[in-house]
Amino acid sequence: MKLLPLACAISALTLSAHALAWDFVLLDSDKPAQNQRITSEQLGVKVDKPFSITMRTLHGGRQEGVSLIDIDNGTMKLTLVPTRGMNVLHAQVGDARMGWDSPVKEVVNPAFIELNGRGGLGWLEGFNELVTRCGYEWVGHPGMDNGELLTLHGRAANIPASKVTVHIDEAPPYAIHVRGELQEQAFKKVDFTAQTELVTEPGAARFVLNDTLTNNGDYPKEYQALYHSNFSTPFLEEGARFAAAVKQVSPFNDKAKADLGDWQTYRAPTRDYDETVYNVVPYGDAKGDTLTVLHNKAGSLGVAVGFNVQQLPVFSLWKNTDTQGQGYVTGLEPGTSFSYNRRYQRPLNLVPTIEPKQQKHFSISYSLLADKPAVDKALKTIQTIQGERQTEVRQTPLVDLTKE
Repeated sequence: MKLLPLACAISALTLSAHALAWDFVLLDSDKPAQNQRITSEQLGVKVDKPFSITMRTLHGGRQEGVSLIDIDNGTMKLTLVPTRGMNVLHAQVGDARMGWDSPVKEVVNPAFIELNGRGGLGWLEGFNELVTRCGYEWVGHPGMDNGELLTLHGRAANIPASKVTVHIDEAPPYAIHVRGELQEQAFKKVDFTAQTELVTEPGAARFVLNDTLTNNGDYPKEYQALYHSNFSTPFLEEGARFAAAVKQVSPFNDKAKADLGDWQTYRAPTRDYDETVYNVVPYGDAKGDTLTVLHNKAGSLGVAVGFNVQQLPVFSLWKNTDTQGQGYVTGLEPGTSFSYNRRYQRPLNLVPTIEPKQQKHFSISYSLLADKPAVDKALKTIQTIQGERQTEVRQTPLVDLTKE
């Protein structure tokens, strides 16, 4: 699967040499970003669900200069943020929105964020996306490791893309691929490139992220990745449930331990609740594929997040059921690692290494489950993956944070 550029007028686009393929450059480091638009009608593509791709620039406040890419595939509307790690801002199908209401209302330009601020929690000043990439040199809570302050969840979410392209397949179903290139580099420290890709098809209520991390350096390096996938109403409500094929679950800390018996269900917005987090080790099928589901109380509407446990072996369930104004949200977060500071995860064997010139691939799918049959089908898939295998419920956290 591939992806590439956009344009306001077809004449302004640079077509590839392939007569039946469409490839466009939306943004490049040696060219200023320009508002652009391309549509299926302009391309002469006849589909039941006409599509469009638009790039625009925000102005005013802390979102000055932020580039957005809007994709309307005829059923689902998506917005990507090249300026913020190619994160997915939100997705919508009809009245069902995949995303949440953060107290952070603007799409904040990373130029206005100090990641070291607030004791390493500066990342929160821009946090409002549906999907936020965390990594790649580290993920997890802020704190010291090897003499360095590691800020919350790494730098990827605040790295502007160096290049963004769009590719539209030359044959039905005319899949749309949007790709971005992120450079995470520091002299003597790290030389990573992350090639990101979002793929969706005209008429689909689904999109897929395909990312490739490359170590361009001459030495092996530690890396971590976590996909912070955030949902609120209409899926999240009192009595909503989380489902997955689970090998092991444990509370992140003592606060989560107190609610361990209800770790798969949700409260209504609750003042002073703050958050609880659960560490999950999921089962996969014979190929390593697995599925997680969040659905409303009635089981009539939900979202499914799929991934491969050979790429992303662990999962964090973040339950932030505080007030609506504070941010009523849950995070479904597949990753190479949990959300502990990196120094705590080495003994858990959750700080992998990438060799020089080696690549690591991550693929995550996001699907709207629009009715009860769709929810039931996804839950049946989870039951099939689980089979007769048991779930270990650990009563105590994997890490003793009281000794910090």
